[in-house]
Amino acid sequence: MSDWDRVRQLKLRIEDYALERLEQDVSSDFTRVTTVIRLRGGGEEGIGEDVVYDAVDHDAALGAGPNLPLAGSWTLEGLSNRLAELDLFPGKAPEMAVSPLYRRYAYESAALDLALRQAGTSLHELVGREPRPVTFVVSLRLGEPPTLDPVTSRLERYPGLRFKLDPTVSWTGETVAGLAATGAVDSVDFKGHYKGTVVDNPPDVALYRRVVDAFPDAWIEDPHLDAGVQAFLEPHRDRITWDAPIHGIADIEALPFAPRMVNVKPSRVGSLRELFATCEYCDGRGIGMYGGGQFELGPGRGQIQLLASLYHPDTPNDVSPAGFHVPHPPAGLPESPLPAQAHDRGFRWG
Repeated sequence: MSDWDRVRQLKLRIEDYALERLEQDVSSDFTRVTTVIRLRGGGEEGIGEDVVYDAVDHDAALGAGPNLPLAGSWTLEGLSNRLAELDLFPGKAPEMAVSPLYRRYAYESAALDLALRQAGTSLHELVGREPRPVTFVVSLRLGEPPTLDPVTSRLERYPGLRFKLDPTVSWTGETVAGLAATGAVDSVDFKGHYKGTVVDNPPDVALYRRVVDAFPDAWIEDPHLDAGVQAFLEPHRDRITWDAPIHGIADIEALPFAPRMVNVKPSRVGSLRELFATCEYCDGRGIGMYGGGQFELGPGRGQIQLLASLYHPDTPNDVSPAGFHVPHPPAGLPESPLPAQAHDRGFRWG
């Protein structure tokens, strides 16, 4: 029996729901806005977090209020199917094509939490997986012009931190050498598959060569495989991993070659059915997985940490505690690996 089969027949009753706006300036030089979704019924509350990136999409949903027809008795599968039919952006089309997946996952994760709480059980108990400590990396950009300070200032306070960094053409040889000297870089994300966003990063063979050679043990995420880059990266194929193109099994199968590792972002996959199927697919084919965050500000962060704990605890999970995302992280934050702290009811962590 698959894990989806174990959860899909969970029953839940929704009486009403509420939306809560969260906002925080984060280390990638933008103000992050998310929305907490609170599904309520039977004296319980299920929580999820909408990680759509555009603040105007959150403001439109909050302005419209909790107007989706969700009240009633459901199975988790039945509600998932209903969410697939609904327009989750009524009155305003989303700014990004992928945003409906993000919002659908928010509602499905809240529904999973509510169903488990109403049933008096937890996700790990239901699927029979033991929560384990979670290895994490901190994802950062170095600003323009780039400076080592986002890395070195964090290492001064937390010497054991590991990082996932976003190289840009402004990285000089000196920048790369300084980062390599820290010995703390586990992943480099070239963001070669973004178009029309603030993080677009067109391929640059000189940058790829400079970075890939300087970090011989780091994962190489989302390179853009144009002719020049592809030839250079061929000997490094076993280190290449993928994030932005991955929305489920079909995208993994469509990759130019079978990967050793992929970044499975639950919100980018969208539905719980596809999320559980993707994890099962990777497990069955020896494809490693690591979790990816979306600068969650609320309960969504704990939920992706919980999924990492159950499905891929020992990989470079981009699920660091949210305190590391502010420009100047405070003292006393949890360090890697995070202790296993799954709740005994619901879909919650911490």
